[in-house]
Amino acid sequence: MATSTPISAAPLDLVIFGGVGDLSVRKLLPALYMAHLHNTLPDETHIYALGRQTWDRGAFLHFIEEKVRGFIGSKAYRDDVWSSFVRRLSYVCVDATNAADYVGLKSEMQPGADRVYYLATAPSLFVGICANLQSAELIDERARVVLEKPLGHDLASARQINHDVGQYFQEQQIFRIDHYLGKETVQNLMVLRFGNSIFEPLWRSPYIKSVQITVAESVGVGSRAGFYDGTGAMRDMIQNHLLQLLCIVAMEPPVSLDPDAVRDEKLKVLRSLRPMAVADVARDTVRGQYTAGASNGEAALGYLQEENIPPDTNTETFVALKAHINNWRWANVPFFLRTGKRMAARQSEIVIEFADLPFTIFNDSPHRSVNRLMIRLQPEEHIQLQMMAKEPGSGMKLRPVKLDLDLQTAFSERRAEAYERLLIDVIKGRLTHFMRRDELEAAWTWVEPIIDGWQQLGERPKAYTAGSWGPAASSALMAREGSSWVEES
Repeated sequence: MATSTPISAAPLDLVIFGGVGDLSVRKLLPALYMAHLHNTLPDETHIYALGRQTWDRGAFLHFIEEKVRGFIGSKAYRDDVWSSFVRRLSYVCVDATNAADYVGLKSEMQPGADRVYYLATAPSLFVGICANLQSAELIDERARVVLEKPLGHDLASARQINHDVGQYFQEQQIFRIDHYLGKETVQNLMVLRFGNSIFEPLWRSPYIKSVQITVAESVGVGSRAGFYDGTGAMRDMIQNHLLQLLCIVAMEPPVSLDPDAVRDEKLKVLRSLRPMAVADVARDTVRGQYTAGASNGEAALGYLQEENIPPDTNTETFVALKAHINNWRWANVPFFLRTGKRMAARQSEIVIEFADLPFTIFNDSPHRSVNRLMIRLQPEEHIQLQMMAKEPGSGMKLRPVKLDLDLQTAFSERRAEAYERLLIDVIKGRLTHFMRRDELEAAWTWVEPIIDGWQQLGERPKAYTAGSWGPAASSALMAREGSSWVEES
């Protein structure tokens, strides 16, 4: 059984390949600032941002001031903290493909330090970076490496990445990051399930009618057009984020919070997903591509009109599908997964819809009795339990009401953002909320036949208007099971 990477009292060097790229600017450096602000970084932590620009320190600090500060909330920003945080930062000009540059990197780093390497680069660079780190003697048994998605384009490439990186790092040193697993509400879902007695007896067939998982974005492809068109919504979102959420909803109770105990149960879920043949793909999946419309009150281009998008591309920007888990707990319970760009709102939510009553005495009520547990991940985080209550007045008419488990007001403690929480987990060597090699490969094993099925069917993605909830076919997918997406019900 793999264990977490041993942690020492040595200084820490955190090295970000792609250190002045979009992810580093928007997420990683702001997250590290917040960790610095709240004293969760080890005292002797130094952060190295690597890039190919030939900047001196003055040029780098100007860049950081101009680009990074805007992603730090005004309530969190303090001049004195920013000044002390910047002292932790260094910029090193490194061409990731040039072994000679790693000698210069080594000379900049703290002797005897623990090392975390964050590969915020294209996966095609992963093996070369690892090989160059090894040749410069920058990998030891205490080193850790963080792999940013996408981890592969298909099963074969995912296996190749795992094999290549595994030549230089042991499995317990590899942190495959999925920022959804760092969200407070996602981690609270495990506590909700396994720390309380009231839900577990009902957390199964036939007491649950369906599960729906939505990760909707209101933005388009933006500056990621070149990457996105070669990837699509299935590879970009379903294969990692949504399947990981499905695993946490569906997994059996682990024997402990040991990283492998948790990940063993997630792996069982992935291996229990019912494989899809071409006929299943045609019936139970919907691909979409947004057309011109309005988003956030402004006119929005269609996908084919976006810059750097080929005019005849079949890349999907929306996917809805129905999945089944072939085990006793979830027999005959459909799992509906949906994700898309340029949708009506930015919203990530898990909805557990409990089974209908076998018989009702409230025949005059205009509302169908629906009990739901709704777990909102973004934009705000909360958990709501929808129940039926009597409307005020005469008669016995029912109305749905929501019991709001408001985590924001229940706890006075600050709620760290996902990347901050996961970066601290990496620093402390905690692997629980990171994907294991066999998890990644099992996810690709299920997803790849769906992508192949689309290619065999040869159908274009269905059009949907920017600012809508996707193609009408996704609503029909739900209606066949007597359900509807929550915003439509």
